[in-house]
Amino acid sequence: MSLTYAVAALARPTFDVPYAQEMADSAFAALDAAGITTVGSRSLLFDSDMLEQALADIELSEVDLLLLLQVTFTDASMTVKLARNTGLKVSIWALPEPRLGGRLRLNALCGLNLAGHALGKAGKRYGWLFAAPDAPGIGARLEALADPVPCLPTSASVPAGTDHEQAGAVLSLLSESRIGVVGQHPDGFHTCAYQASELRALLGIEVDTMATDALFDRARRIDNDRVSDVKRAVGQDLTGLDALDQASLDKSLRIFCALEDVHTERRVSSLAVRCWPETFTEYGCAACGPMAMMNERKVPCACEADVYGAASALLLQEVAGEPSWMADLVDIDTEDDTAVFWHCGLAPMSMRDPQASPEATVHSNRGMPLLLQFPLKPGRATFARISQSRNDLKMIIAVGRFIRAPMAFTGTSGVATFDRPVSEVLEKIMQEGLEHHYAIVYGDHRRVLRAIAAKLDLPVLELS
Repeated sequence: MSLTYAVAALARPTFDVPYAQEMADSAFAALDAAGITTVGSRSLLFDSDMLEQALADIELSEVDLLLLLQVTFTDASMTVKLARNTGLKVSIWALPEPRLGGRLRLNALCGLNLAGHALGKAGKRYGWLFAAPDAPGIGARLEALADPVPCLPTSASVPAGTDHEQAGAVLSLLSESRIGVVGQHPDGFHTCAYQASELRALLGIEVDTMATDALFDRARRIDNDRVSDVKRAVGQDLTGLDALDQASLDKSLRIFCALEDVHTERRVSSLAVRCWPETFTEYGCAACGPMAMMNERKVPCACEADVYGAASALLLQEVAGEPSWMADLVDIDTEDDTAVFWHCGLAPMSMRDPQASPEATVHSNRGMPLLLQFPLKPGRATFARISQSRNDLKMIIAVGRFIRAPMAFTGTSGVATFDRPVSEVLEKIMQEGLEHHYAIVYGDHRRVLRAIAAKLDLPVLELS
């Protein structure tokens, strides 16, 4: 039977646009080779206006599937809108990229993860694929997207608790904690939405909000001598500070000082910060390095104003007794059974591979400092999150190992294996519509996390 797909190639102009178009062309060639008729523009669509215009001339009643080609990372706002309004079956095909040690040029897997979570919360079924256009058997896999599987009920269950004493101590600390939220999460980031009353009822954590402009105003008022002292201290740990734009570096260090002040004055234990685009477009620097420095000081910071991400990072920090890190799963390789966790430059310095020299660098897409750059150290690690997938609270737990490997992408990243095949881990993530942010600490902390979940009557989904 001949299939016809309405295809929309989603992308963002802040990523590598020439490479994105090259990958999109290869994807369309694979669809052609599979005998699938495609309708719609073959150009990259960067915003909702371009997407709506591209779909306006398509007779949607004559197509079998709306295929969203996730060429780069994008938010999920249009994905959800299309799933609700077109009446079509929806599938998403995300394109991988090689681990070359340079910038993350596409970050399409993270976009797929974000879209799957948003569609799951909206109660929409979807198909998905993360594969290169020249992957073996790609034609059959593309045909299979025409029949998305239903959203299955969650497989999480309430565990029998272990390590009750430590679990109780951690929950007692959390119940006295506050999360400082700077700004609101970006549009289309359903993963970062939260209800303060729900968080309070679950963990006893309070939320203290402030506007991004208020943080910027506070940063501008920081004493110059204090900024100089911070720069000298940072220069003892990082190479390359002098090569950066000094005006932007000064602003970034001021953001760190402002976050320190918010922590002490508002007595917040963790921070969820709307780190982009305003820090770049309105203030003139990156917030990644400052947030990494706060992480090292055991004030875990979540980007994109992800409050449950901040709560998860705080929980893991208290369980492990050492700094935590919140990161994206940006790549899997089924051939060598590894995954890459990455964030622009947000990991605490204590997580760096001691064989690597930490560097000061700029944001890969925006070109502004300050970011930390290093690969993660080898060792057992726990990945966890208090998830809101499918609109139900649950504890997500995975255990694996970071291995020593060449740095996959610029910023801070680590190559990891799991205690089960990485393909199965991704299958569970997409089946359950999980979030795109995962809190990470070193060590195997499953027993304590299970006990915490049991005390909270919180179902647990173990990915590995």
